[in-house]
Amino acid sequence: MAKPRRVFLKLSGEALQDKSTGRYDLETVREVARQVREAVQEGVEIGIVIGGGNLWRGRTGNEIDRTKSDEIGMLATVMNCLYVSEVFREAGMQTEIFTPFEIGRITELFSKDAANKAFRDGKVLFFAGGTGHPYFSTDTGITLRAIEMEADEILLAKSIDGVYDSDPAKNPDAKKLDRISIHDMVEMKLEVIDRTAAVMCEDNHMALAVFDLRQKNSIRDALRDEIRGTRVTRD
Repeated sequence: MAKPRRVFLKLSGEALQDKSTGRYDLETVREVARQVREAVQEGVEIGIVIGGGNLWRGRTGNEIDRTKSDEIGMLATVMNCLYVSEVFREAGMQTEIFTPFEIGRITELFSKDAANKAFRDGKVLFFAGGTGHPYFSTDTGITLRAIEMEADEILLAKSIDGVYDSDPAKNPDAKKLDRISIHDMVEMKLEVIDRTAAVMCEDNHMALAVFDLRQKNSIRDALRDEIRGTRVTRD
């Protein structure tokens, strides 16, 4: 029996926010759920990580201790996953939220065995709380979990339509790349994901894909291995 395609999807917390109210944009989250459900119905196993930037930005300078600031950020990702998970359930999917630390009965403590069982049960898995340690971003969190869970690819749904050879916000002549190796991405210091996560992907031959969240059906298509942005290859 063929192994199901297993992908990890990274969503930005800010992308799920209604900028006018500061609250969650329910229709956006429902649209994400619709696209994910189509892929789940086709047999794709999906793990999701959501950033916490809509609730808390971790780089607070001298305002509070960095470790405590990062811990608040971890909890922000848990809140986002709780909300999005419930919208997914409303859309007819089964979900499970895993964290690297115990939160009473709210989430499940992560283990590879428990996560694999949840995948076999047909659930969409949410991985909240990052790595459970300060000084690591959700980029590193999704990379760690994707490698541990032997995912086929990490999908990055962003507000930009792919990877460019330089920052398009600073360089009007920046060129979009349809394909680039993870090695070249690291060597060129392209800020697709943070450097720690990028080096982990290179060392463990983890493929990435970057695409525009705002394009119609972009998540569904990416989950079907139809990338309209940039493929970041293993080699």
